[in-house]
Amino acid sequence: MKVAYLGPAGTFSEEAAATAPRAAGAELVPQATIADAIEAVGDGRADEAAVPIENSIEGSVAQTLDTLADRTDVTIVGEQVLAVSHLLVAAGPLDEADLRRVVSHPQPLGQCAHWLRAHVPGAELVAASSTADAVREIAAAPGQPWAAIGTRRAAELYGGTILAEGIEDVPGNETRFVWIGHRDAPVEAPTKTSLVFWGSGDDTPGWLADCLSEFARRGVNLTKIESRPLRGQLGHYRFFVDLALGLDADDARAAVDGLRTHCEHVRVLGSYPA
Repeated sequence: MKVAYLGPAGTFSEEAAATAPRAAGAELVPQATIADAIEAVGDGRADEAAVPIENSIEGSVAQTLDTLADRTDVTIVGEQVLAVSHLLVAAGPLDEADLRRVVSHPQPLGQCAHWLRAHVPGAELVAASSTADAVREIAAAPGQPWAAIGTRRAAELYGGTILAEGIEDVPGNETRFVWIGHRDAPVEAPTKTSLVFWGSGDDTPGWLADCLSEFARRGVNLTKIESRPLRGQLGHYRFFVDLALGLDADDARAAVDGLRTHCEHVRVLGSYPA
């Protein structure tokens, strides 16, 4: 079994993939981006992928949502919650006051925003493709007044020096990962469903309420609802929702069928064990 994840080695995505019972003994295959990890499943280069979809501080991971909404060849087959604690890593010993640049993936930069403003207010914040890439970049530039936000494993792998630990803004920081499988992958005992819908009528009064009423009047609880811009159409949105039922439940299926009467597009992203 091959499992794709946002690489290189030393990311939280690798930790999620490496610690999940479903991936025991699997070959972990690093990818340059979250979209690449999902695409690896779609085109058969990997059997599954572990990708971040939501963080308890910074919210949803836009690239994951948008990529899943655009693809019909993959599905969510499971989820996993990982405790996340961030470290500030430099190439060598360095005082925080001397830092002029902090590099990391946009999610950790957001999760540590208050700490960064308080401790390194003059530092430039630079986005990287992953936390491990950020640490690797910083470790390769000794003598520069730069640091990265990353993991202990990345610091060990790439030779970084840890300047500070636990720099996330809120204790108990967690990231929810979803496991992506092939479109027809079997799923046992689903208790949760994720879907996205959009289409004509979204700019008329009551349209969204009519859509959501299909769930409310059947007693189907929604544990999440979020909008994302419909790319290329300013003022129009795609709506992502999570249902606290699997699609093997009659009420859930009826609600989704009802939703289709209001929308041009309804795409089930996955029905899986919560």
